[in-house]
Amino acid sequence: MDYDETIKWLYGTQLVGIKLGLGNVTRLLEDLSVKNDLVDRKIIHVAGTNGKGSVCAFSDRILRDAGLRTGLFTSPHLISYLERIRVSGEMIPEARANEILGDIRELVENWETHPTFFEISLALALRFFCDEDCEIILLETGMGGRLDATNAVNATVSVITSIGLDHQQWLGETIREIASEKAGIIKPETPLIVADLHPEARDVVGRRALTLGVPYIEAHPLPEEWPLGLKGPHQRENAALAVEAACRVEGDRLTQEGIQKSLTDTSWPGRFEIIGEFLVLDGAHNEASALALCVAWKEAFPEESAQLIFGAAESKDLDGIFRALLPIVSSVTFVPIKSERRLSVVEMSEAFISAGGDPQKVNFTDSLEEALAKLEGRQLVAGSLFLVGEAKSILDGGEFEVSLQ
Repeated sequence: MDYDETIKWLYGTQLVGIKLGLGNVTRLLEDLSVKNDLVDRKIIHVAGTNGKGSVCAFSDRILRDAGLRTGLFTSPHLISYLERIRVSGEMIPEARANEILGDIRELVENWETHPTFFEISLALALRFFCDEDCEIILLETGMGGRLDATNAVNATVSVITSIGLDHQQWLGETIREIASEKAGIIKPETPLIVADLHPEARDVVGRRALTLGVPYIEAHPLPEEWPLGLKGPHQRENAALAVEAACRVEGDRLTQEGIQKSLTDTSWPGRFEIIGEFLVLDGAHNEASALALCVAWKEAFPEESAQLIFGAAESKDLDGIFRALLPIVSSVTFVPIKSERRLSVVEMSEAFISAGGDPQKVNFTDSLEEALAKLEGRQLVAGSLFLVGEAKSILDGGEFEVSLQ
């Protein structure tokens, strides 16, 4: 079976849905002999509502610039599924992905409870990282923490970034409930590095760390004069978390000069990514990330407003997102994202107006390509990493792989 057929099978497993729990993924990792092969490898496990990918990107760059062989597992991808799995910055080759996925498909074919898309993706990544003899592995949780598939692995260091309201249908309706799920990644004898959390989240996470007797480490702020490769004031905390995590796992190999250069050289597509002269791409998809986007925009373009191109998936807090973005928006064009979970342009426009948006500023289109071509001046694509990925594929002239997760 070739890669195209294999990846079609993998995407088909999304129909299994999201199943939080560790039983299936533990069995899968054991059957692939991953558990034993991970024993001597260092692992950084990152959970949180926003900033997980940025923390992983900063840490990965610091460690591989220091000469270490790293494995990086993140989600979702922007254009190609292979982006999710990288060794020392390079995506997994199609041939290797096809080979390992073929083994997994044969292995799980007759399982009564079929593994999910995310469980299979994690198993693929970890098998590849072990085969490539990665010294340090960085794992970004998919959702939550306690029952997330990545929690089936024992980490060297745990990191919790910001905690806010997102994925409430699975994680809980309150900050305390969501924090409890995120705190599930904390394990005995594993130091915990945390952001400046919401007070209720800090209470929950702190109590969990205290109960398990693990160090609760708040990252030291970076010197203000250090430039970062990722834009926006919020990235300073993400970078500080990454530095702390990298130093905890491999401090003897790192230098201040090396860390500073790595932070400057870090890139992470789709996070306040400026394309050309007039286009900004940002995957902001909840209120907290939209607020961070607004601050970053005002810092980068203090005298300019945004022509917003927006698309989102269902179950998102559109009211919170739009209230956060209204101060920088001069007009908004709604586009449906390429996902079965997409919101209609009518649903999004109604939410925009309900949040205080001006109906006269609202436009619609069925085509992101048309929206990008029609607008002039400073444009902002936001609301979903699906939409950002589609925008990048249009600009790069590549093929966009539709994914639900």
